Amino acid sequence: MNFQQLALDVLEGHELTDSEAMDVLNCPDEELLNLLHSAYKIRHHHYGNHVKLNMIINTKSGLCPENCGYCSQSSISTAPIEKYRMMDKESIIQGAKQAHQLNVGTYCIVASGRGPSNRELNEVISAVKEIKDNYNMKVCACLGLLKPDQADKLKEAGVDRYNHNINTSENHHESITTSHTYRDRVNTVQLIKDAGISPCSGVIIGMKETREDVVAMAKSLKALDADSIPVNFLHAIDGTPLEGTDDLNPRYCLKVLCLMRFINPSKEIRISGGREVNLRSLQPLGLYPANSIFVGDYLTTAGQESTADHQMLKDLGFEIDFVSGEPVFS
Repeated sequence: MNFQQLALDVLEGHELTDSEAMDVLNCPDEELLNLLHSAYKIRHHHYGNHVKLNMIINTKSGLCPENCGYCSQSSISTAPIEKYRMMDKESIIQGAKQAHQLNVGTYCIVASGRGPSNRELNEVISAVKEIKDNYNMKVCACLGLLKPDQADKLKEAGVDRYNHNINTSENHHESITTSHTYRDRVNTVQLIKDAGISPCSGVIIGMKETREDVVAMAKSLKALDADSIPVNFLHAIDGTPLEGTDDLNPRYCLKVLCLMRFINPSKEIRISGGREVNLRSLQPLGLYPANSIFVGDYLTTAGQESTADHQMLKDLGFEIDFVSGEPVFS
């Protein structure tokens, strides 16, 4: 496979065939740098050397009735995590202040559960209004399945983006969770688009899916037209059904990121949960296909120090995409 030519074709509007997509995932390790350079051509065309920073606040932990096999917060997990109900408005706003100090462009308000209660939604809405009044940053919410009126209220409050991941392929979905359907997730993404909120939807790689499943995920996200695509790499947690799963290596993770760039050339590709434990020393290379990362901790797992992330960007010669400079959302 001539990856350099494939990148040029993508920039001219070519959409990868399933065979070409599999060639990317099956790229020989000795061709990996060539693949990364090819993906970088596409990334640079759309984003230059800019990197978008995101930070999560876990506003409600555990207590979730869903049975997602990867999640330490699910009803079937025995992982010893901290559990608490929805934070108050002041705590959410304090998190935004910290994000602002770290030059974060997008602050992500996340809560466990199938979907928000009216009380929880109102707490988030109240916090969002104050955050938007005081800080020049984008706000993303991730609160589970939504009803149409809830999506409209979030839009009115000033929520810029809503995250609801497809997580895996439609074919593999029931192997991961049965308490909601793949269609439930797709419908939620469509709902937030209808409300005028920028859609964010991504995947978790490493949950015993096939490579064909990974191709299907990338193409499903293209069909959904998600503006932002977080790519998580499974950080298997003891006490979950996927405990002990360790199917990934750093080189394959890089190939997945390249595939996402080739199939979704103009979208924000974000390296998300599990990058530290799966990409390890190759983390910097991930930013040649991707253009966005999380700083700080994730939901129930720790990230690396934010100072290390900033140093990594400086060493790469990349620039942080401030809200006040280049648009955070393309």
